[in-house]
Amino acid sequence: MNVILLGATGMIGRGVLRECLRDDSVTRVLAIGRTPLGVSHPKLREHVVPDPSDLSGLAAELPGYDACFFCLGVSSVGMKEEAYRRVTYDLTLAVARPLAAANPRLTFVYVSGAGTDSTERGRSMWARVKGRTENDLLALPFRAYMFRPGLVQPVSGMPSKTPLYRVAYVLTAPLFPLLRRFAPDRVTTTEAIGRAMIAAATPATAPTGRILHPRDINHLGSQPS
Repeated sequence: MNVILLGATGMIGRGVLRECLRDDSVTRVLAIGRTPLGVSHPKLREHVVPDPSDLSGLAAELPGYDACFFCLGVSSVGMKEEAYRRVTYDLTLAVARPLAAANPRLTFVYVSGAGTDSTERGRSMWARVKGRTENDLLALPFRAYMFRPGLVQPVSGMPSKTPLYRVAYVLTAPLFPLLRRFAPDRVTTTEAIGRAMIAAATPATAPTGRILHPRDINHLGSQPS
């Protein structure tokens, strides 16, 4: 499996990268982003560009990839809807559309959020924008999966880049074992997300549902590779 990964500098993206590099079924990883990762691995190649949505320099090789794991995203806190839409909807579809055109058999996995509004009509701005992004991704000709992970426990020292989230993770860390036992619909890990993405892009383990919640992600992430 050859994988394109966006958002590898973020908490979830770093967790996904870790699982891709560890999994023997993944042969190549192309990480696209604005800043170098500071990671060296025989499987890994980086494409550092000011605008990660511009795939024009990679057009000739896009048909050779089997999956795109899209982990790029920002918090909506303090953002106006227009600005949030640019970095959430516009950027995501600018990547997804040329990928779908180059390889309709590609699997595209998008990290969305718990509470995303599929109707696009709710009061929550971020949920509407995420809902529109999901809906338009699902309408493209490739096979798309929407991951709505809820509360995510970072594995192997991979904290969030958002200060508020880092504080929240420190405060809630002792509760994660209890949450995973008694509230499996609400919590997952970066490791489970990475493994679930690989499983979703593997024909033998690909799920039938296109919108996956924490319980689905945890189950899929436990499948043997």
